Amino acid sequence: MTISDLKQSSPDSVKPKINWGRIEEADNFAKTVKMFRQGKYDEDSFRRFRLQHGAYGTRMTGDYAMVRIKLPAGEIYPHQFEKISQLSEQYSIGSAHFSTRENIQLHWVILEDVSEIFRGLAEVGLTSREACGNSVRNVMCSPLSGVCPDEKFDSTPYALATARFFLRNPMAQNLPRKFKFNFTCCEKHGMVRMVDVGLIPQIRELDGSSQRGFKIFLGGGLGNKSFVGHQLEEFTPEEDLLYTSIAVMRIFDRLGDRKNLARNRMRYLVNDMGWEKFQNLVFKERAIVRATQSVVTQLDVDTTPDEIKRPIRITDESGNSIPDGYARWLKTNTVKQKQSDYRSVFITLEAGDITSNQLNALGDIIRDFSSEGKARCGFVQNVALRYVLEDDLPQLYSKLLEVGLAKSGALTMTAPIGCSGTTSCNLALTNSHRLAKEIQRKFLELKLDEDDDLSDASIKISGCPNSCGQHGIATIGFFGGGARVGKDMYPNYQMSLGGRSDGDTMLGATCVRVPAKRVIPVILKIIELFKEKKKSDDTLKSWIHRVVNGNEDSDIKSISDIKKIIEPLITPPTIQEDPDFYLDYGSDTSYHTKTGKGECAA
Repeated sequence: MTISDLKQSSPDSVKPKINWGRIEEADNFAKTVKMFRQGKYDEDSFRRFRLQHGAYGTRMTGDYAMVRIKLPAGEIYPHQFEKISQLSEQYSIGSAHFSTRENIQLHWVILEDVSEIFRGLAEVGLTSREACGNSVRNVMCSPLSGVCPDEKFDSTPYALATARFFLRNPMAQNLPRKFKFNFTCCEKHGMVRMVDVGLIPQIRELDGSSQRGFKIFLGGGLGNKSFVGHQLEEFTPEEDLLYTSIAVMRIFDRLGDRKNLARNRMRYLVNDMGWEKFQNLVFKERAIVRATQSVVTQLDVDTTPDEIKRPIRITDESGNSIPDGYARWLKTNTVKQKQSDYRSVFITLEAGDITSNQLNALGDIIRDFSSEGKARCGFVQNVALRYVLEDDLPQLYSKLLEVGLAKSGALTMTAPIGCSGTTSCNLALTNSHRLAKEIQRKFLELKLDEDDDLSDASIKISGCPNSCGQHGIATIGFFGGGARVGKDMYPNYQMSLGGRSDGDTMLGATCVRVPAKRVIPVILKIIELFKEKKKSDDTLKSWIHRVVNGNEDSDIKSISDIKKIIEPLITPPTIQEDPDFYLDYGSDTSYHTKTGKGECAA
């Protein structure tokens, strides 16, 4: 039997249930780019068209784009990884970037090459359509949905059905602003209170039978001004899921602020109107939708279970010794599934970055180790391989070592989130992307990933106030800006403490501005304070939560007390005393705060 035969008999025979792609969109995009270059298409119209198709503007240039590939519910298959690897090599920069919304981004693509990427994606059933612009963005689902011990049922089929219903749907093509759905498995995972529509699966006992449904949260979101979502009702039956979604979207479409770009997300509408009024409007609108569209408008939910079959690997390395670092990786990168003998493995990336070679290698690794034959992207810029047999974990670790994907700490605070920052974004003020990498490298060197007290804390970094790095819900969050000493500018970050996105969701409390080159010392100082003051059962997350809420009984009673202790660390030197202080990470030129036009909206 050949290696090719072995691959064919492995779970790579598992094919995606839904083809998201359309080849004709690639042809249309190529024609439109040509017309734009010839001056037959005005700039604003082309920009809206480009964004609607998932091609985002690149920092300070109109000749390049970022292509944002949607992975509905985070699902991605081996041959799709391999295609994205190929497209990255041919048309991008030989790497890709995993976002916090289960998208994969290819940066610095020449505008004329974007259509070729669209064509390649369509060949493997993927699309970037409506990954940007004023539409329903990628429908997310927790990577643990289907394997989480605390879930009532797997919400993945509902996320996929919702994504399929709204993709290219006329009602979702010209909303006041972007619109986001998050499905999850349980209260602990999925950030359901921080999006337009967040959903947690529930089961209700009714007349002796079990009924599926959801706990739905509306009007949350992160941004320059963030809001926590409100629970719509105690229980929403599954048959009302789509009617509720349509009702909410129709209200937003009619009443959302189309004139004021800074206030046209749905969370502002909910806040301005007041929750009770908005809630009642949803109930009335849902009744109208149910009465007028119930026959023709339904979600096509495919609940056929995936085939779980142990893959046939090309070689069996079970006799090899276990490599160094395995125990550390096992502890910080894997979780037990509710299915016995299986674990989900989270692959650590540096601020979401992965090379094309690593993307290609993941295709074979999924074939060789995932019994469901696919991977899931997460909410924190990583990749999850599920249904890995526990006996196979040492061999998987060895394979990941070979391709540079075996970093530990994926599920700890040593894997910070960092948005793309000034590496490509028009709005960024700092290189948040590089800062996240610097923190990760330093904290792994200090082996902080092995400290149980720090494991449930998080660090999230945005390059501007717009929250692409989710800083508002981090244990320790940062967003970028500029400051100056005299005429000399330096990059700094507004730090917040105590944010979280679990059942006790709350936004972080503003603490102090921290110069970019002092962020790492400040975090280490906070950890040191925690170690000095903690109670026996405290984690960093619980301790900071207590301080922020004024419930700490040590001499650190408030954020102000932390701020006083940190002050000496953040006092800026003169440029003569420390020239490096005035440079951003990854830059050897003078810091500035020049930005371009944002493209978060079409």
